[in-house]
Amino acid sequence: MNIIHDLNDPAIQRPTVLTIGVFDGLHLGHQAIVRRVVERALLIDATPTLITFDPHPRQVLKPETAPPLLQTFAQKMEGLKLLGMQQVVVMNFTHELAALSAEEFIGRFMLEALGAREIHLGKGFAFGKDRRGNIELLRREAERLGFVADEVPEVRLQHHRISSTMVRRLLQSGRVNLGRRMLGRPYGIEGTVIEGRKLGRTISFPTANIAVENRVVPADGVYITLALIDGVWHRSVTNIGKRPTVGLDVESKVETFVLDFDKDLYGKTIRIRFLHRLRGEKKFAGLDELKTQIARDCETATRYFETAAAQRNFSFI
Repeated sequence: MNIIHDLNDPAIQRPTVLTIGVFDGLHLGHQAIVRRVVERALLIDATPTLITFDPHPRQVLKPETAPPLLQTFAQKMEGLKLLGMQQVVVMNFTHELAALSAEEFIGRFMLEALGAREIHLGKGFAFGKDRRGNIELLRREAERLGFVADEVPEVRLQHHRISSTMVRRLLQSGRVNLGRRMLGRPYGIEGTVIEGRKLGRTISFPTANIAVENRVVPADGVYITLALIDGVWHRSVTNIGKRPTVGLDVESKVETFVLDFDKDLYGKTIRIRFLHRLRGEKKFAGLDELKTQIARDCETATRYFETAAAQRNFSFI
């Protein structure tokens, strides 16, 4: 996939079919927009292209309201590539860019620099100064300047509009199952395995302590998960929390016990996919009671993976 940071880059592939937005999380609504662009580009022999911004526009304009991002930049780029996007233009979002009129943005960037034949917006999205670049303005400019403009219908689930904000709320309340349905895949985080207090070894459940790169982590609790290690998915159980039984941590930690696995993971980057929430975090009377509960959690996870429903989860990865 061609990633462009400078619109004077000679590597830009023209003509294009375009969309524009932050696309954090790449949920089902985002996927519908990307697929529309990819399909239209194939039909008219153009390059499917997405314009996005870094940093998030609200981080510049209203930093106190800026949301934590569901994905790292690399994760988003990987997802867009898997969806068939061939070219991503990453624009540095500044106050100067925000002051640009929608008409000038269309003319300078979308048409002149990127040679857009078609521009497809997600429902309700707007760009340019005072957010005037909505679908109505885009259609007027399309008629005047000779390109196609269209709006992609929003995707809804159980009568709820799918949005990055909704996905964040679901994950932060531990509702990873519904979050998975809105994302079209299990939510994932990744990070490097670091040394912990090694208490898991003393109760026969050694865990991988993960320094997580993602800013959004599901609510404290115990989850059935999948762990990607050296390109292979392994069944696992992940605890997120302050580990009250063994001494209160100031911040929540992420630690994963990989079922039927006994190799050294220190220093490796692993990915975790959240399939199902087992329970909230609990303080036990001691290590023996904690060990008994972990054993139950692992037995429940094993049964979960044996069900047909769990097998379907693998298709989301």
